[in-house]
Amino acid sequence: MTASSSALSQERTAVADACRRLGAEGLLIGTAGNVSVRVDDRIAITATGAVLAQLTPDQVTVTDLGGEVVAGSLRPTSELDLHLGVYRRYGAGAVVHTHAPMATAVSCVLDELPCIHYQLLALGGTVRVAPYATFGTPELAESVLTALDGRGAALLANHGAVTHGTTLGKAVENALLLEWACGLYQRAAAMGRPRFLDEQQQLAVIEAAIARDYGVTHPVPPAQEQSR
Repeated sequence: MTASSSALSQERTAVADACRRLGAEGLLIGTAGNVSVRVDDRIAITATGAVLAQLTPDQVTVTDLGGEVVAGSLRPTSELDLHLGVYRRYGAGAVVHTHAPMATAVSCVLDELPCIHYQLLALGGTVRVAPYATFGTPELAESVLTALDGRGAALLANHGAVTHGTTLGKAVENALLLEWACGLYQRAAAMGRPRFLDEQQQLAVIEAAIARDYGVTHPVPPAQEQSR
């Protein structure tokens, strides 16, 4: 085992904490959804049938990259193959799958969520909707992997959403961002036909974000501090 026992213990706790946070935010309902994080060649992932908003570390199972259980007494989620596919294809650090209300509602109507706000660029822009397939099947896993190409999120038709990130915190934040964007779209669509950002507008946002190092804090320059 390349991941230490202590690291796996920490990650199982982190997955449980993430599930409780997502449950408190209303993105994980009952036993619906699953969360995982990768540590070297091991995956800490939620157990099937667990109530996610009340998840405890002992309800997080550890598998290898082939899906074999190496720690924990509970069977992993039925979407294990989907999580493993994201790790293999995209080198993600963590994966979050929810049946979040707004994301699921949008997945029942649209073929893609357009880039209606520049914050969606953090997910890669337009969010694709993977065609419907039965949960836990190879067909679902493959369609979601295709929809995730170049994206940090995908919607699953009449099902829910999947996000991933370099860290568990990032995957959770992506799930929250996607739910916010879906809610924004729903409210806008209730008033009329939503506008969306075209490629030129999206590129301008990216260039501005790079130039300003957008999204991180910056100290006040010393000269300005002294003039206060």
